[in-house]
Amino acid sequence: MARNADEESSQRASTPSIRLRSRADPFLVVCRCFSVVTSLTAILCISVNVLSAVRSFKNGSDIFDGVFRCYAVAIALFVVVAETEWGFIIKFWRILEYWACRGMLQIFVAVMTRAFPDDKGERKDLVLLQDIASYMLLSCGVIYVISGVLCIGFLKRARQHKEITRDQAVKDLEELELRREELEALLLAERA
Repeated sequence: MARNADEESSQRASTPSIRLRSRADPFLVVCRCFSVVTSLTAILCISVNVLSAVRSFKNGSDIFDGVFRCYAVAIALFVVVAETEWGFIIKFWRILEYWACRGMLQIFVAVMTRAFPDDKGERKDLVLLQDIASYMLLSCGVIYVISGVLCIGFLKRARQHKEITRDQAVKDLEELELRREELEALLLAERA
């Protein structure tokens, strides 16, 4: 029995336990951070458009601006959902996989947010918020369009696929290692 224990310890020493750590891809981390910034900017556009719609409906003087703002809110919500890259949305709106198209949608929302400025100068605070939100989303949209033209979105999707494949391989390897340890324990119990 002492001999079997020595064989077992030498066998374990010869087959080291495999522990792999998957490091996050810096490129994908930057893409995720930019996506979060874009989502937050779209949420800012939503809040500005909601405030503007409420003021328009409350005054009753400019119903068309209020309705326009409601459409801007709906499309900006779509921008936020598109930034999550939720499989259900991407499945039905394949065009949003392409960064140039996503950027054009963001530019459209930015223009809608900036439209109908206050000519009378009554709502300077709201106009300032509209300007900030629209120019931030406009810059995100321009970055998306330029990145789309440079095929950065394709590169991101390829790296995501590689990361998913690597993570699955690590999980499979850990399961095999666990199964090997279980089988060794059964073998030792059978020998004893």
